[in-house]
Amino acid sequence: MFGEKLQNRTGVDNECRFDAFCKSVLRNEAHNYRRGLKRQRDRQVSISALSQANMDKLSTVDHYPSDSHVFTSHGCDLPIENELVADAFAALTEQEQSILILHCVLGMSDGKIGEIMELSRYAIQRRRRKALDELRNKLAALMPKGG
Repeated sequence: MFGEKLQNRTGVDNECRFDAFCKSVLRNEAHNYRRGLKRQRDRQVSISALSQANMDKLSTVDHYPSDSHVFTSHGCDLPIENELVADAFAALTEQEQSILILHCVLGMSDGKIGEIMELSRYAIQRRRRKALDELRNKLAALMPKGG
């Protein structure tokens, strides 16, 4: 009889320990879940709260070859996407386009361009300035009012 009571008592103790263990596990899981939700709330930002600079980082613009006008000189391509700039650049002579492409895109000096085009450095400098002035004037004429 005493052994039977002891066995029942031990069974009840084990049952209580197991019950306490289960409650502790559930309490800790609930605490971890709430902590995870808080961490998620702290790290998330509403898209409406983002600055324009951050929004620009999230966006992308597709560029297609058909969207730009490509001007070529001595194996170097100059793609121009802006329609007004492309029209003004196209209005320049082929020699002026070549000088500007070699100078602006490849960063060549007037002397080096002169060697390639068989002209003097001074002639290249004069034509480059003239071409830039023409380009500036044509762009100013093509620009819409107030733009």
